[in-house]
Amino acid sequence: MSPRKAASDELTKEAIITVARDLFVKEGYAAASMRKIADILHCSHGAIYYHFKNKAQLFYEMVEADFQKLNRELQNVLAEPAESNEQKLYNILYRYIEFGLTHQKHYELMFLIKDDDVKSYLQEGPSKSYLHFAQSINSLSPKPLSIKEIWSIFLSLHGFVTHYCKSETSFEEVKELASSHVSFLIKAIS
Repeated sequence: MSPRKAASDELTKEAIITVARDLFVKEGYAAASMRKIADILHCSHGAIYYHFKNKAQLFYEMVEADFQKLNRELQNVLAEPAESNEQKLYNILYRYIEFGLTHQKHYELMFLIKDDDVKSYLQEGPSKSYLHFAQSINSLSPKPLSIKEIWSIFLSLHGFVTHYCKSETSFEEVKELASSHVSFLIKAIS
């Protein structure tokens, strides 16, 4: 049996989150436990509780940080100079796909978890992200878009990412297809 680490010995929130993310994706929220996370980290489960009150708080903080990361990506695209609104729109859609396929485990927990125990924790982050996404898409579109049109764009991107996440395909493997998909979507709303 390996020795356990004390709560203060190099155990960081980031290390806990990394292990927890893998475990949540692999086993689901209900089957993952603080004890299993501690076993993987070779520390006491009490050391995990030093950083997180409970599994729900750990999950919530992890997913909220992931949505903040996605929101920062969108803000970065909006802040970057572009030749036109169409180019900026292209960049937003393309980078959404890139984010999802570059951070597949994050994406899966953000959008694809089916566990009823955590669905209630996944309200605020997705809503804020989607609202920001929708407002950005609408403001850059060459014509006003309906709510249904914006939702269809999102679902198309989400379907693309989900399809390749399920087959564990990297972004690099489908870069050209992602570009083609985004161009198709822009053409559809032009």
